[in-house]
Amino acid sequence: MKKEPFYITTPIYYVNAEPHIGHTYTTVLADTLARFWRLYGCDVYFLTGTDEHGDKIMQAAKKEGVETQAYVDRIAGIFKSTFEELGFSNNRFIRTTDADHVKVVQGILQKVYDKGDIYFGSYGGYYCVGCERFYTEKEIVDGKCPDHQTELQYISEKNYFFKMSSYQDWLIKHIEQNPSFVEPEAHRNKVASFLSEPLGDLCISRPKERLPWGIPLPFDSNYVTYVWFDALINYLTAIGYPNGPNFRKYWDNCYHLIAKDILIPHAIYWPTMLKAMGAGPYKGLRVHGWWQVDETKISKSLGNVVRPLDMKAKYGFESFRYFLLREMSFGLDSSFNEELLVERINSDLANDFGNLVSRVLGMTEQYQDGIVHKVEGEEGRLQAISQDISEELPKLMEAFRFRKAILKIWELVTGSNAFVEESAPWVLNKEGKTDQLAGVLYSLLESLRLLSVFLTPFMPETCAKLRTKLGLQALDNAVGYNELVKWGRLKDGVKIEKGAALFPRIEAALED
Repeated sequence: MKKEPFYITTPIYYVNAEPHIGHTYTTVLADTLARFWRLYGCDVYFLTGTDEHGDKIMQAAKKEGVETQAYVDRIAGIFKSTFEELGFSNNRFIRTTDADHVKVVQGILQKVYDKGDIYFGSYGGYYCVGCERFYTEKEIVDGKCPDHQTELQYISEKNYFFKMSSYQDWLIKHIEQNPSFVEPEAHRNKVASFLSEPLGDLCISRPKERLPWGIPLPFDSNYVTYVWFDALINYLTAIGYPNGPNFRKYWDNCYHLIAKDILIPHAIYWPTMLKAMGAGPYKGLRVHGWWQVDETKISKSLGNVVRPLDMKAKYGFESFRYFLLREMSFGLDSSFNEELLVERINSDLANDFGNLVSRVLGMTEQYQDGIVHKVEGEEGRLQAISQDISEELPKLMEAFRFRKAILKIWELVTGSNAFVEESAPWVLNKEGKTDQLAGVLYSLLESLRLLSVFLTPFMPETCAKLRTKLGLQALDNAVGYNELVKWGRLKDGVKIEKGAALFPRIEAALED
C-alpha cells in the first residue's frame, strides 16, 4: 500500500449550538483516521472548525441579545476548547470568519463571476432556515423540510446564481467513472437519483438588507455570500489555495467526512463549484449515519442532547470514544443509551482488555519480579493473529470500516485471554518450568505491546498508559508501521509495572 499524503476533513460545525454526540462522532472518526495514517507513515493533514455565517447564526445571536460577532466568538471558542480537551489531533481549527478564508472566498467568487458562471436573476422557492437551502418540490414532504420537519418559507427575491446546471453532465460522468467518489453505495445512489432530473442553478447570495451577516460579494457590495459558497471553500483555504506549496499535495488526496444530512451540498454543489473554479474534485466523500438517543433523533427541544464533556466526566473520554467507534456501522444510523455504553465498557474494556493487561502484568511481577525475559517458542498462535491484524488493518482503515477494524484487533485480545487459560502460567510456575513460563509470558507481553500499537488510533491515551506499564517509550511514528508491528520488538530485561487498572468496572454510574 502506497504511503501517499492524506487529507481528512470534518464538516465545519454550525455555531448555533454547542458540541454534542453528532459533532463528536464525526471528529472522532477523522481523528482516528489521521492518527492511523500518521502511524502508517503518511503525511497527514486533519482539518476541523466552525461555520459562522448565515440566517441561523444571526437569529441565534439576536435571541441571546448579543452582537453576532460576539456570539460566534463565544460558540466557536467552546468548540475549539472542547476539541482540545478531548485531545483531537487536528492540524488546524478553521473559522469562516478567519481573514484568510474571507480572502479566498472572495477570490473564488470573482474568478467564477469573471468566467461567466455567476449571473444576476430572480428566484422564488421554499427555503429551510435550518438547512440554509431551498428545496425542490420532489424533496418536500407534506410542505415541510424532510430533515427538520418544519414548515418551509416561500422566499422570492433577486439574487446571484451559480450556473450549476452547466456541470451536471460532467458530474454524472465523473461519478460513473469514479464509483468510490461517494461511499457507502446507498448514499451514492441517492446522489445519482438527484442527478437523474434537471439540476437547476444555485442561489449563492443574500441581499444585505435581509442578511447583513456574511462575506460581501467582491463584485456587488449590496449582497453577501450564501452559506454553501462560503462554508465549503474552507477545505481549500486551510491548505493554501490557490498557490500554497502544500495545496496540490493535499488536495489530490482529500477525503471529506460528513453526516448524511449534508450529502447533497457536498456531493453536488461542491464538485460543480470546484469544476467551475478549476481546482479539480476532491478524492472521496464518506458519509455516515445519524446517532439517535433511544431511537429518537437528537434535538435540543427534546432535551436528549449527549454532550461529550459530560461523557468524559462520567466515564472517561477514551471509553466513550471506543463506544462510538465500536457501536456504529459506518453509513448506518445507530442509537445511543447509557446502559449500552456501561455494558460495553464493562464487557469489552474492563473485562476483556483491562483484565488481560492486569493479569499478564501481575503474573510478570509475581513470577519474574517484573522483568521481561525474551524467550521464544510459545508465540505461534498469537504471532499469527497479530500478523493477520497488521495486514488487514490498513485495508479496513482505507475502507473507513472502523467497527470491523476494532473487531479485527479484538481477535488478539480474545486470543490472548484464551492463551492465558490454556497455558496456565500459574501451573508452569508451580511445576518449576521456568523457560516455558518465560516464553508464555513473553508472548503475552508482546501481544500487549502490539495492542498498544494497533489500538493507538482508537484509544491514544489508553495505549500511552499501556506502553508506560510495559516500560516502553511513547510511540514513534517515524519508526514506521511495518517495523512497529513486527513480532519480537519487546526487549529482554525491560522492567514492567502493573499499576492501576486501565478500565475499572462501572457499577453505579447510571444512578448519578
